[in-house]
Amino acid sequence: MATFKKPVDKLGDKKGSIDLLWKGVILVEHKSKGKDLDKAFQQAKDYFPGLKDHELPKYILVSDFESLRLYDLEEGGHTEFHISEFSKYIKLFGFMAGYTTHKVREEDPVNIKAAELLGKLHDELKATGYDGHPLELFLVRLLFLMFAEDTAIFEKNSFVEYLEAKTH
Repeated sequence: MATFKKPVDKLGDKKGSIDLLWKGVILVEHKSKGKDLDKAFQQAKDYFPGLKDHELPKYILVSDFESLRLYDLEEGGHTEFHISEFSKYIKLFGFMAGYTTHKVREEDPVNIKAAELLGKLHDELKATGYDGHPLELFLVRLLFLMFAEDTAIFEKNSFVEYLEAKTH
């Protein structure tokens, strides 16, 4: 639920009033036509000390009723557009209807190399006659052991040290 003209304490003894706050979602600051949107954004951020952690927004929208600028505080960056272009940018506001966006990120080259090495190990073991479910189970367990060491489930280097001590 959004609150209009929410009173808020700012740093020091200063008081402020947020034009619109939807707790945990968006803070909106409107200015008169032609006013500086950079200053409006700074004013919006100045309200943060007076908000509880769960009230802090993921987005800030500043507007002079002609230009709109939407800041994504989690991903960084902002998008600015004229009110006449609103329909072109409506998807930016999908979060208000509960929609989320998922960014596809390029795979880490280290992960690609690890997958290639695991695939090569699979093929070499299969060529020696180690096949089917036992091979798949072995590779899954091996992957878990490497993951456990990298994520500190096991002590650092404990798997490698075990292999070096117990195998020829």
